[in-house]
Amino acid sequence: MPPHHGPHQGVRPVRVAVEADGGSRGNPGPAGYGSVVRSHPAGEVLVERYGALGVTTNNVAEYTGLVEGLRAALELGATEVDVRMDSKLVVEQMSGRWQIKNAGLRPLAASAAELVARFDKVTFEWIPRERNKAADALANRAMDEAAGKPVREVLAEDLVSPAAPASVFESGAPSSWAPPSLDNATRLILVRHGETQLTKQGRYSGRGDIPLSDEGEAQAMAAGGRVAGISRDVTAIVSSPLGRCTRTAELISAEVGGVPVTVVPDLIECDFGDWEGLTFAEVNDRWPTEMAAWLGSTAVAPPGGESFQAVAKRVGAALRTVLDSYPGGVVVLVSHVTPIKLILRDALAASDTFLHRLFLDAAGVSTLDIWPDGNIAVRSVNETSHLR
Repeated sequence: MPPHHGPHQGVRPVRVAVEADGGSRGNPGPAGYGSVVRSHPAGEVLVERYGALGVTTNNVAEYTGLVEGLRAALELGATEVDVRMDSKLVVEQMSGRWQIKNAGLRPLAASAAELVARFDKVTFEWIPRERNKAADALANRAMDEAAGKPVREVLAEDLVSPAAPASVFESGAPSSWAPPSLDNATRLILVRHGETQLTKQGRYSGRGDIPLSDEGEAQAMAAGGRVAGISRDVTAIVSSPLGRCTRTAELISAEVGGVPVTVVPDLIECDFGDWEGLTFAEVNDRWPTEMAAWLGSTAVAPPGGESFQAVAKRVGAALRTVLDSYPGGVVVLVSHVTPIKLILRDALAASDTFLHRLFLDAAGVSTLDIWPDGNIAVRSVNETSHLR
């Protein structure tokens, strides 16, 4: 098997992600590398590269994976690259924070640096090994093939961690207790839509286009007042396409000077499938097994519906686009329970249990500050004082 798998025909991405890894069985020992180039922000696999390296060290294999991934990105015509590796050594050395003391790694580091210089922008991010399974699998495949072992075909898209590339809030910047400067932060104000009749009755309300109730209209106006209290210099308002959100967004807009509302389709609520319009008790009575599975895993979808993992992926991609479109601005995002909970889960680096423990009121307001390096400050969650 040749070590290079070519790009999709006609694809010319501007920004891509490179996941790279390498390993050796023994240090030194038989070694191999693997690299995956993905589109940004969707995460589609564009190129895979892997190859055996004979007998060498683990660090040499990791650097080789980086070099081959950068070469593949360059061949695709990318101008910006987000490099993700589980090698702290390579990430810190390529970021200039650690010295390269091993003379055997310097030629590879120099090759990587020469490639980096050919892009407009390259960032390096350390990720846990669980997030780098696709590149790791390719490196192991290279070593297995070189050893004559049987190899099972594994698709890189099947090895994407649910949290990647969905989360916008993973940062390579050092942690700090000091109050952050707001000079280049983007303020994100999350607002759940006002009440509908289904909200009041405690029924699953996913893709059904249910309008605001009279109480919901009043709540949305009050939320607009709270948003104006946070900032009167709103840059943009983005909204789910469903009427209960666009109407909430319009009423907020009226309170902050008529900022136009932009509909973002991927901010729509989770599709609850057969559970739409039913209460929790009704669903649990009719689908007890399915309900238990759904509560136990974000990978499980309601019958005929959508999993939280699927929602997280599309919402994460939408949020990246929003943040890229309004850097340093104040953005109001009007959506539903599930998208807002998923954004807050990732912002707080919480587990999936958070999704079932957080309650979001209709027209509740949450505020985050997000920096270009991925750092984040959560200012408030589910403010409701404006509703009393």
